[in-house]
Amino acid sequence: MMKILAVLRFIERRALLTTAFLVAIFGAPLSAGATEYQRVLAIGGAVTEIVYALGEQDRLVGRDSTSRFPPEAIDLPDVGYIRRLSPEGVLSVEPDLILARENNGPPEAVEVLKSAGVKWVDIPDNFTPEGVDENVRLVAEALGVTEKGDELRERIAAQLSAVKETIDGVSDPKRAMFILSMRNDRVMASGTGTAANGIIELAGAENVLSDFEGYKQLADEAVVTAAPEVIIMMAGRGGSSGHAAANAQLESHPALSLTPAVQNGDIVRMDGLLMLGFGPRTAEAALELASRIYKNELN
Repeated sequence: MMKILAVLRFIERRALLTTAFLVAIFGAPLSAGATEYQRVLAIGGAVTEIVYALGEQDRLVGRDSTSRFPPEAIDLPDVGYIRRLSPEGVLSVEPDLILARENNGPPEAVEVLKSAGVKWVDIPDNFTPEGVDENVRLVAEALGVTEKGDELRERIAAQLSAVKETIDGVSDPKRAMFILSMRNDRVMASGTGTAANGIIELAGAENVLSDFEGYKQLADEAVVTAAPEVIIMMAGRGGSSGHAAANAQLESHPALSLTPAVQNGDIVRMDGLLMLGFGPRTAEAALELASRIYKNELN
């Protein structure tokens, strides 16, 4: 009930302010097609990055907690985690446009927000070059800067094409496993249809877990059978000391310790937002991952 009341108060206040402003300036409301959004909320790290890459960051009034790049985005008001949004938090920055990555939630909060009278644009989860291109187009169209969007799309396409040319020189793709977490020594790893799977493929490697979608907790036998040559993880806090402790956990794990990846020390850790964001830096992420997987094998 409190959430609904907050939404109703926001709608009422926003409607009164908008009507008063339009009448004062024009004597009558503008048509819907003439609307230009100036208070934009970005939900999703890649969405925020796209807004900055388009040069439209001055219109941002807030971000979600996953939006940590570029560094100046951190100074924006934080409305909460993308999957734990609240109407009060989102509406507190009084946006007139919300650009939200598709994996937002919880559903009941999003349903309330979509009925609040604020323009809401869903940006799909599609972890492919085509998905990046579509997301840039959607954000640019919502912001009314399609020409800037076309320029950015062309630049990203050229970067991804250059990465592909470099990766095409790899003759023997490495078998990789992305591990999301190891809580209580249980390996949570990525199958298909995830950002992890997408970046593995862009980096010219092969996901050893292609028989399921999403993330799944693996039995030790499945880990041993998968036999990854490379293990990929997100970089955690603590720098090199933290990585050393994490490596020790892998080396002592009853199943992971038997994999070629751990035995050969082929463990790659990267910034999670860069690696899994699938925004304007996707080519950079794919090239960095490929260079760390294949070391001196790339041209």
